[in-house]
Parts: sequence; structure tokens; C-alpha cells
Amino acid sequence: MSRQILATSALPYANGSIHLGHLVEYIQTDIWVRFQKLLGNKCLYMCADDTHGTPVMFSARRAGSTPEELIARMHAEHSADFAAFNIGFDHYYSTNSPENKELCELVYRRAREKGRIEEKEIAQAYCEKCGMFLPDRFIKGDCPRCGAPEQYGDSCEVCSAAYTPTELKNAHCAECGSAPVQKKTQHYFFRLSAMAAELQTWAASGHIQTEIRNKLQEWFRQGLQDWDISRDAPYFGFQIPGAENKYFYVWLDAPIGYIAATKNFCAQTGRDWEDIWLKPGWEIHHFIGKDILYFHTLFWPAMLLTAGLRTPDQVHIHGFLTINGEKMSKSRGTFIQARRYIDSGLNPEYLRYYYASKLGSSLNDLDLNIADFAAKVNSDLVNKLVNIGSRLGSITAKKLNGQLSAPDAAGRQILTEITAAQNYIIKAYDSLEYQQAVREIMRWADAANKYINDNEPWNKKNLEEAGAICTAGLNCLKILTAYIKPVLPVIAGGIEKFLNCKELNFSNAGAILINHPINVYEHLAKRVDEKEAARKLLG
Repeated sequence: MSRQILATSALPYANGSIHLGHLVEYIQTDIWVRFQKLLGNKCLYMCADDTHGTPVMFSARRAGSTPEELIARMHAEHSADFAAFNIGFDHYYSTNSPENKELCELVYRRAREKGRIEEKEIAQAYCEKCGMFLPDRFIKGDCPRCGAPEQYGDSCEVCSAAYTPTELKNAHCAECGSAPVQKKTQHYFFRLSAMAAELQTWAASGHIQTEIRNKLQEWFRQGLQDWDISRDAPYFGFQIPGAENKYFYVWLDAPIGYIAATKNFCAQTGRDWEDIWLKPGWEIHHFIGKDILYFHTLFWPAMLLTAGLRTPDQVHIHGFLTINGEKMSKSRGTFIQARRYIDSGLNPEYLRYYYASKLGSSLNDLDLNIADFAAKVNSDLVNKLVNIGSRLGSITAKKLNGQLSAPDAAGRQILTEITAAQNYIIKAYDSLEYQQAVREIMRWADAANKYINDNEPWNKKNLEEAGAICTAGLNCLKILTAYIKPVLPVIAGGIEKFLNCKELNFSNAGAILINHPINVYEHLAKRVDEKEAARKLLG
């Protein structure tokens, strides 16, 4: 019986462009979703723009537009960038939606009914120059835990600690640079501390990586802090029902956007969103970066448990991207936006392949080394994979009238061996060990090329012998294409067209093409010049 899966990636913020660091996650998720679909599972990929908060409000003001106009522009930009990298969302929505507003109010109402909401008077950072209370992302300072400078007011990107803005050292307004003053205001808190036992049980039930579970134990030992879910006006977001000039904190409504996107998609496609988020039968998988693990492994399950909604079956957490061994930095020229890569003329599928060749299930950071990137593309994709098609396609067209025959005994043997590798590759994809899957696929691409080189069909005067070798070699390419298709959907589509075969998946990969016409080979991949790539990407 096939699985039913809902997969999500963290919602990109509508206040900025997509960069190569973001793409680690979307490519990781997209490969997994495509793999599940090629395996025959029902898998939906939901995402949306995260649209609320003070940064969006200020950016719109600076641009002389409304927040709604800004988020519409960013939605179009994000959608175009994702499409360029073949990120195949089933639905890409927005958190500024009627569904999200309705669901936020539902979660809040159920939390109040269960006594999980508490109103408190607090002292908060207030910028007298800007005339407003400073939300988490508009106050910066030194982390109160590790001392890292220029950290935001809610969590540290260096040590992952979560805290309140008033705990920051040397705090300043991120908008004008002024030192804030303390001012009292009424806020609404979600009583996270009352849910420690439930969250402990959830965290210990196999929903997260072991290293994350260990990290959560540190926070449980410290004692969970109640969560401030309100923000004062002016604020771009949803107003809290029954509260004057109070808005839901963006981190409350952002993850609810996963459900809102599902609800909107289901309404459009004749499905019931409650089948996914209320009833058993579907698996829910979130893909996120380690910088937001606190929100997704504590706040989010707490909200879902309180509201009587399904908690995620798995939260898959990945590391950060570095460029040539360094943290992405605008000053160093290593902060590369997706659009810059696209405009460079480099094939987006090359980046998909490079990320896949480095990605595993751990939280290890991934380094985009330009020299290694060029070498891997040239060695694996050009010299190994598509090389099979370019070499044998020419011979088949010129000598064999574009017709495959039947493989010889040696060819059948290697085809049997490549087919037998499928279970290992499936297991690697499913467990997010893409580097293992890619390594195995390229190992068999090497074996196929060795078979072709050893048998030299270009030197065979006997056309039947040449045809048998070409038939075996191109069927090797067919199987390998099915295996690599989650990573390289466009190149795989080009090979399917060349081989004149049905769309490939894991169930038909091993079906051998015998006495079968193929099409003329068309160029599928070209070599990457390392220096040219570095110049275009890094300047």
C-alpha cells in the first residue's frame, strides 16, 4: 500500500530574495518529494510566503508602497526563482490569507479554552525615535548566552539559544540604531511551561534527529519559558480577537501557514484538509534549518497539541550553507542570490546535483566550493552520465539506423547488477542520505562506461555485436536516469526523449528496451569552467 505524505519547507520571508543558502532546503525537500512520487507514493509539497511582521511593514514604507503590494511582488519573485530551480510545489501560497487568519484564531481560541493563554504586563524595548515597541527582529545586540554580537531579539544564530529581547546585551534598534528604553505593555503568553511533559513525550517518540533530541533535553532541564505571542501596533499581521491594538506574533501565524496552504489547495482540488491534519492516515514531514529548530520542535507541536491537530511525524533538520569554506557574507561577496546563479547561465540542475552529492540526514553544514562544484559536474554528469548517451547515441544513429536490438550476455549481466542496486538507492533517498544514493548511481555509471570502453562498439565491424553493446549501454543509461531523476528532473526528461521511452520511475526502471527505436541525441550537459563560474558567482 502506498504512503500518503504531506511535505513542507520552511516558509521564505517576504522581506528578501531567495539565496543559495535557502535553496539547500528547497532542493533537499523537492528531491525527497519527487522520489516519493516516483516510488508510487502520494506526496503533496506545500509551502507559502511568510508575509507578516515589522520588517515587511518598514520595507513597504521605504518603498512607498503598501505591505500587500510588497508581498505580491515578492511572491512573484520567489515563485520565479523556485521554478528556475525546478522546485515542484504542489501549492505555493501566502500566510496573508483568509484561511490562515481563520486557523490562527482557531488555535488561539482553543488555547484560551484550555487555559494556555495568560495576559501579563511586561517591560519591553521601545524606540523613542521610531515611536514603537521593538519586535524581536528589530532589536539587535549581544547574545545573553554565548555573547555573539549582532543577534536578533528572539534567538541566537550562533548557539541557537532562545530568549526575550530584554535579555540582549548592548541592545539597539535595528532600524535607527538608537538604544531602546524600557516601557510597560500588556502582552499575551502561550503557557509553554505547562506543556513540558507532553513535549518531552513527543520529542522522545522518534520525530526528530537524535542530536536535536539531545539539544531539547538541555532546554527541558533549564525549564521551558512561556511564549509571548502578541505584538503591539503598528504591526502588519492578524489582530488578536478581543484585544485592542494587539497582533499575533509572526511566529504564531507562520507555521499555521502550512495548514492554511493545505486547506486552500484542498478547496481547489476537491479534497478535505481535515483528512490530513486531523485524522490518521497521512504522514506530515517538515524540512527546516537548524536556526529555527526551537520554533518547530517546541512551539509548533505545543500549538498543534493544544488545538487538537496532528503533530508532525518527522521534522528533518539540516545545517547551513558555506561558500568556499566561509559563512555567506555580503562584504566578502559570498552572499549569492538565486537570481545571480540563474543569470550566470549555469544550469540550475548542476546546483541540485552538487547539493545532493553533499547532503545527508545530519545537521552538518554544506560547503559550496566552486572548484569542487565544477569538478563534480564535469566528472559525474558530463563525463559519466550523459557521456553514455552522447557516445552511443551517435553510433546507434549512424551505424544502426537508430534502432536498439538486444543486449549480449555481458550486457545483461551489468543490467542485472544495476537493477539490483535499486533497493539500496531507494533506502538512501528515503532516509535523506542523498550523498549515498548519488555515490552509488555514479559507481554504476562508471561500471557502464567501463563495459562500453572494454567492448568498443565503435570498432566493431559486426553490426549485430555493435548493436548488442549499444543496446546494453543505453539500457544502463535508462536505469541510471530513473535513479537520478529526483535530483535531475530536466536532464532525465531529455534522456527519456532521447531513448523514446515512457516517463521513468522506480517500477519501470529495469524494463529493458529491446528492438526499440531511439531518437537523435541532443546535447544535455556541458562542462563548467571553474574560473568562469567563480567570476560569475563571486565577482
